[in-house]
Amino acid sequence: MDMDKVLSSFEAHPRANLGPLERQVLDVVWALGTATVREVVRDGKLWQTYTTIMTTMHRLFKKGLFNRVPEGRAFRYCPRYRPEELERIAAEESIRQLLSSQNASLHLSYLVEAAGTQDERLLDELEALVERQRAELRKGH
Repeated sequence: MDMDKVLSSFEAHPRANLGPLERQVLDVVWALGTATVREVVRDGKLWQTYTTIMTTMHRLFKKGLFNRVPEGRAFRYCPRYRPEELERIAAEESIRQLLSSQNASLHLSYLVEAAGTQDERLLDELEALVERQRAELRKGH
């Protein structure tokens, strides 16, 4: 998967920027695997009307989060990303934005501080990741 291509098509719409109903619809379709609007409504987890769900699913399609294929007079939607992929893409984009600012070193210090506050083992993991990345970079040069 070409991550830059995925990010460029997705940057404006990380999951954190989705509205509450968009997140709920995404969760329902993830749980179902694929779904038509009628199936999402029939699922019963959402109380919104058919047309509201239809509009929301169309919006998620336009944002690049759903694929869809015609099925009779309706569409069958399926998520383009698994939940963990979407989380990774959003996290990577947020981190890239932080690191491209003038205060990149300051942001890194916040990350290290937060990791240490959360769990000392995270600092060990962070150190191991840094060393692994350094080794990869040395191989490439």
